[in-house]
Amino acid sequence: MRLCTIRTEQQSEQAAVVTTQGIVPVAAINAHLGKAWPVNVYDIIVQGLSTELLRDARATPVKLAADTVQFGPLYRHPRKILGIGLNYRDHAADLDAPYPTEPASFMKCDNTIIGPGDVIELPSQSQRVTAEAEIGVIIGKTCRRVTEDKAQSYIAGYCLIIDMTAEDILQQNPRFLTRSKNFDTFFSFGPELITTDEVTDLLGLKVGTWKNNTLHRENVVSNMAFPPLCLVAFHSHVATLFPGDIISTGTPGAVVIEDGDVAQCRISGLGELCNPVRRRDQ
Repeated sequence: MRLCTIRTEQQSEQAAVVTTQGIVPVAAINAHLGKAWPVNVYDIIVQGLSTELLRDARATPVKLAADTVQFGPLYRHPRKILGIGLNYRDHAADLDAPYPTEPASFMKCDNTIIGPGDVIELPSQSQRVTAEAEIGVIIGKTCRRVTEDKAQSYIAGYCLIIDMTAEDILQQNPRFLTRSKNFDTFFSFGPELITTDEVTDLLGLKVGTWKNNTLHRENVVSNMAFPPLCLVAFHSHVATLFPGDIISTGTPGAVVIEDGDVAQCRISGLGELCNPVRRRDQ
């Protein structure tokens, strides 16, 4: 099953189900079938994903073409966003950085969240911002001290992410990581949550950082030092993970973005995420 968030003409955001016939707003499912499904993706995850929702979507006559809707971020307020640094060996070499012996994680705040097509704003405090394509893991059940072999059952699904870094600020001092990662608009995710049953070869997925339709760097999930299931297990021993928490698993390569660019994440079989880039005046 694939879920998304679409924007209405009133600019409100609501959950929808992606089917082969088109996109079905959850509100339309409720109206047609007399159901009471939550109408935002976060609450659907918290309630627990069910294939019944997909069956109801297929039985609902309202089907919107993807090119007629505007997508939003999957949801606005996860309890946690965990980012992972230098998770591909090649990326560590790019930055001439020591290779981590354990996952190198950091936190992002929900003020950073934007969705497909939303503008990435380059802050006046930074002259070198990078965009990093990543595959995101979305937690589906409360997860505490689980083993790697059990981690899969705690994952709701996967999504596309573009994570931003004010790299020149970070280079001044590694303790500036939180500031360099948490400017407004510095975390795009969507357009779809793809449930685990649709991702049959997670380790075989290709993750690519693109800019202006040109590939900058691509790698395969199997080349991560700490694959997604390892990251879930590791962090569940640090802090309890809750439904809707996001782990952004690291990038194959960061590309510098400038005013007028388009930053892109492409993942084989999962889709594409794009955001235009603009320089903020103040």
